[in-house]
Amino acid sequence: MDGPHGEGGTGSADQLVVRPGGAGDVAAVLALLDGATRWLVERGRTGQWGSTPHSGNPRRIAQVRRWAADGALYLAELAGRPVGAIVVGTAVPHVPPATEPELYVNLLVTDRAQAGRRIGARLLEYAEDLARAAGVDLLRVDCYAGDDGALIRYYESQGFTVTEPFTVPLADRQWPGQVLERRLSRPADDSTRPGPGAD
Repeated sequence: MDGPHGEGGTGSADQLVVRPGGAGDVAAVLALLDGATRWLVERGRTGQWGSTPHSGNPRRIAQVRRWAADGALYLAELAGRPVGAIVVGTAVPHVPPATEPELYVNLLVTDRAQAGRRIGARLLEYAEDLARAAGVDLLRVDCYAGDDGALIRYYESQGFTVTEPFTVPLADRQWPGQVLERRLSRPADDSTRPGPGAD
């Protein structure tokens, strides 16, 4: 399957390719999650994903395997190396349900060593294209709303609008979350896409 704007297939070494993921990609996704968690921990941001590796968490491993088996996982690659992943499907139970058909972003993670290459933005564009192909007019995502709200600002920079806040009860605290949405009723216009400085 081609990615948005012809990103599928072969290309030059610096061309981002988005492709469907499968069982063979589970380890790569866990490695991306581990790398993102290390990056957060180094900055004192343990509220989002904690501080322990995802690759040693049986619940997270099972979750990634399920995403891969369900056909919900897509990977971004540079020169054949995974540098990002997105999971799309239905909303998780702890967020307010949509009142219309939607595509829901369950996970977005990128290789922090590739920051500035718009990998996250291009994966979100890919999700938008999947939604359009399915005849869906609504793309939603949720994110961690704690610390300084940087994740909320990131999604707003990608054209999402804040909707409902929510909390998830954990063993030792309440995890603050925020749902955002992007309307897809207008045809995609490359002039409105974030510039090359966006991640």
